[in-house]
Amino acid sequence: MHATRKLWTWLAIICVMSFAVLGWVGTEIYLTAPPIPKQVISNDGTVIFADGQVPLGQEAWLSAGGQQLGSVWGHGSYVAPDWSADWLHRESLALLEIWAQKEARTSFDQLKPGHQAELKARLKLEMRSNTYEASTNVITLSADRAKAVRQVAQHYIALFGNDPSLEKLREQYAMNRGTLPEIKDLQALPAFFFWSAWSAATDRPGAKDLSYTSNWPHEPLVDNTPTAGAGIWSIASIILMIAAIAGMIFYHSINKEEGDPVPPKADPLFDLKPTPSMQATRKYFYVVIGLILAQVGMGVITAHYAVEGHSFFGFPLADILPFTVSRTIHTQFAVLWIATAWLATGLYIAPAISGHEPKFQKLGVNVLFYALLFIVVGSTAFGWLGSLQHKGNEFSFWIGNQGLEFTSMGRVWQILLFIGLLFWVTLLGRGLLPALKKPSESRGLIAMVFLAAMCIGGFYATSLTWGPHTHYSMIEYWRWWLVHLWVEGFFEVFATAVIALLFTRLGLIRAATANSAIILETIVFLFGGILGTLHHLYFTGTPTFVIAIGAMFSALEVVPLAMIGVEAFRNYQRSKAAPWVQAYKWSILCFIAVGFWNTVGAGLLGFSINTPLALYYMQGLNMTAAHGHAALFGVYGMLGIGLLLFCLRGLSDRALWSDKLLQAMFWLLNIGLAMMVFMSLVPAGIYQAVASITKGMWFARSPEVIHSHFMETLVWMRVPGDIVFSIGVVCLAVFALRLLTGRKPVQTNAADMSYAKVSSKA
Repeated sequence: MHATRKLWTWLAIICVMSFAVLGWVGTEIYLTAPPIPKQVISNDGTVIFADGQVPLGQEAWLSAGGQQLGSVWGHGSYVAPDWSADWLHRESLALLEIWAQKEARTSFDQLKPGHQAELKARLKLEMRSNTYEASTNVITLSADRAKAVRQVAQHYIALFGNDPSLEKLREQYAMNRGTLPEIKDLQALPAFFFWSAWSAATDRPGAKDLSYTSNWPHEPLVDNTPTAGAGIWSIASIILMIAAIAGMIFYHSINKEEGDPVPPKADPLFDLKPTPSMQATRKYFYVVIGLILAQVGMGVITAHYAVEGHSFFGFPLADILPFTVSRTIHTQFAVLWIATAWLATGLYIAPAISGHEPKFQKLGVNVLFYALLFIVVGSTAFGWLGSLQHKGNEFSFWIGNQGLEFTSMGRVWQILLFIGLLFWVTLLGRGLLPALKKPSESRGLIAMVFLAAMCIGGFYATSLTWGPHTHYSMIEYWRWWLVHLWVEGFFEVFATAVIALLFTRLGLIRAATANSAIILETIVFLFGGILGTLHHLYFTGTPTFVIAIGAMFSALEVVPLAMIGVEAFRNYQRSKAAPWVQAYKWSILCFIAVGFWNTVGAGLLGFSINTPLALYYMQGLNMTAAHGHAALFGVYGMLGIGLLLFCLRGLSDRALWSDKLLQAMFWLLNIGLAMMVFMSLVPAGIYQAVASITKGMWFARSPEVIHSHFMETLVWMRVPGDIVFSIGVVCLAVFALRLLTGRKPVQTNAADMSYAKVSSKA
């Protein structure tokens, strides 16, 4: 007990100190972020971009799809360009061409190499010189550069408008014609893109060859190359990771855990009778399956748009379901169904653990269900409507699609969801309260589950911190507070604690051992996870020390994953501990799959892009998508399905259980995911990385690469994996439908009969 108390103390100290540093970093980002000019003018006084156009352009881009329509500073989708890299390259070429025509009356490509080199040197000086005047809040450009900026601005006005000559390019970008119908938005959009590119190439005050985005993106024309710090901290982070993994292995080798206890002779939960509130959670799990089906369908459509930007096998689907909408639903539903599975699991296990059904708990569970359903349907419908009918900036921010990846729903829906999550925490707390009050060996585990739930609910408040006019650097800072701390922080803790709690209830692990182990694992997760948030912010207009802190602590995020394989093997052994454990076989195998994908998806693929040097070249490319698919579904998706199966086991007639369908589901999902990631996304990411290193980020995201024969072939290579994966999802849906309709499967093997007999004797 004394050792456990010390661990809790260390956990509190680490959380307080880590969040203090993360908060301090936020203040520094606010103070040193790229300045937003009141005006951009030519040196003869002509206004290029007027007061307020940069923030209005940011709003316009977000309302047009934002991070679902290309990216800025590397964060967003991958079919359309990164607009900051694209603008920077186009402006550089335009300026070189203007000089070539003025001095030699020929194109830049026709100049002699010496003259080209001279103009490139002048280009670097022009583009990197910081002409922002803080006293007047004005950026001043030379007459030639002002001319180049106007040329590039006209390209974007035509692209986001209705110019028929750019229809082919729109199709390659998966854009619809008339993306921004309002003239004022069309005129302001180039101001935001210019500012994002200006921040990426212009030297910071008092610095040389160091832009506000630490020289991201890679652009050889202006000598945007990785900083020395990016290389040094990448090497240091790898050394730290290896040392920390060695230290953790040494610690585990000298601190042997107690062996698992002798399992009970029969299923301890066989006679558990679901309370009314537990029974009320069943409908949550069916909604989860419905959301999975919808998410997979939208994923297939979204992937296909990378080949046919406007059509789905010839049908003009983009007229009613644009790429920005399908991708929004695909990414948003991924978070929603995983979160719903976890919410329902918490509500299910609370009375089971405490043995107490609070008054009106069933009513609360039902109210929360319909409230969440209203939020999901409402946010999706209004986001779709706003994008399709171009309802404008105010509509998009408040009730439509905010254009921010994973946090896209309008502010009204975010507020309602935040209230719903707090209500869930309240219901969970009411159910767990008797168990929290009662001294027991598992009380620490129960407390960890509740604390993680409080953090999941409470930290959703970070999605309410930005407004329609917030600086883009600060939007990214707060957005990653939510996305990263949810996914790589509190979700990890909640998942680990819930699995340990379920195993202790089944008598497969010792409560005292699990209690200390979970607190220790939480310390390790959060020590790297909280400040590891900064690896998303290397190049978003942040101070250079963000690279140092983010690199070192994100390396530590990999450390606990090194032992995941050992834990997965132990879970596999537990699945064979007694005949009755076979009743939970597929839940446990899902937990084992979580360990595998944690190592591969979060560990190997995650760390492959997390070092500053690697991310410099690969941010916003398909290696990010490979990591995202393997980690989000492989880890949290498989965990959500495992928890769903565990809960449905207690809510359904055991005679209706079909192991055949679950066996097919399990292997098809995991094999399909592996095929999708390693046959398509990883090769595509490597191909793009080569393009980024050799020619620049603009090229890696250009139609020349995205729609090359090789890349489009890799998109088609997703089809086999998508089909296998989709059949696995259908198997899960059919399995759940059989439970609902009461159709009994035929038992076909002796193992099924044996554990059914053991359970019936219990």
